[in-house]
Amino acid sequence: MYDFKENMSKPERLSGGHRMCAGCGAPVAVRGILRALKEEDQAMIGCATGCLEVSTFMYPYTSWKDSFIHNAFENASATVSGAEAAYNAMRRRGKIKKDVKFITFGGDGSSYDIGFQSLSGAMERGHDMVYVSYDNNAYMNTGIQRSSATPKYADTTTTPVGSDSNGKQQYKKNLTEIMVSHHIPYVAQTTFLTNMKDLHEKAEKAIYTKGPAFINVLAPCPRGWRYEASRLMEVTKLAVDTCVWPMFEVINGEWHLTYEPKKKLPVEEYLKVQGRFKHLFLPENRHLIDEIQAEVDKNWEELKRKCNR
Repeated sequence: MYDFKENMSKPERLSGGHRMCAGCGAPVAVRGILRALKEEDQAMIGCATGCLEVSTFMYPYTSWKDSFIHNAFENASATVSGAEAAYNAMRRRGKIKKDVKFITFGGDGSSYDIGFQSLSGAMERGHDMVYVSYDNNAYMNTGIQRSSATPKYADTTTTPVGSDSNGKQQYKKNLTEIMVSHHIPYVAQTTFLTNMKDLHEKAEKAIYTKGPAFINVLAPCPRGWRYEASRLMEVTKLAVDTCVWPMFEVINGEWHLTYEPKKKLPVEEYLKVQGRFKHLFLPENRHLIDEIQAEVDKNWEELKRKCNR
């Protein structure tokens, strides 16, 4: 039984006063994930270079209450999996008795692209750790460049919209499904809705499931997506209700849909609140929205079949 009051009353493990932008989804994701930890448990946090790291750990100051390791884009998963292996070795020798949970946070670079090899290796080897991808759809920290998490037709600094381009030309990589193919015990996709129930429950399952676990959290970026900071929750709700970002989990290979909109909204409701898709609403580009809608509908129907819905 989910107890909202109990979860929200837990002490914060990411302190306020960090330098993340107002309206950024990443710190909301981190606070939600860490809130799933039992108060008596210690965590070892790994974080790849990116907005989250540079804004929460300015040596000698840190926003993190737990042990923290900063790594480059490409090796956060390798470092945390190595720390987990060392912990197990020391525990077998009786040098450590307390329980420690291992969690890695990474953005698009660490998760989808530059660090994908490291992530895949850690999951395949079976380390008892959780990898959390905070998916903000581009390389936001270095200037809003496209990544393989960037959706088709998004305007970024390396896929600029102009007379010869309608933005990124490739569809977004389905990283969550790729993680499922690693046959790990727990994989989930989520974001922020109402009382955070979905995020909190999945975080708890991931942290307290033995073995590797992966959570993909949609974490919008007001600078890169070009929405008003106060509209963070609205943007994530629209992503889910249009089925652009469906929420589901895969437990030991079994697919479960954890949220189904009462009324599936057209994808343009999600696109129109973001400046990066402004060009799609020119009369001559209507067919591009129709193309995105068709792809979203196809993916949604495939997901429902996997979940026996």
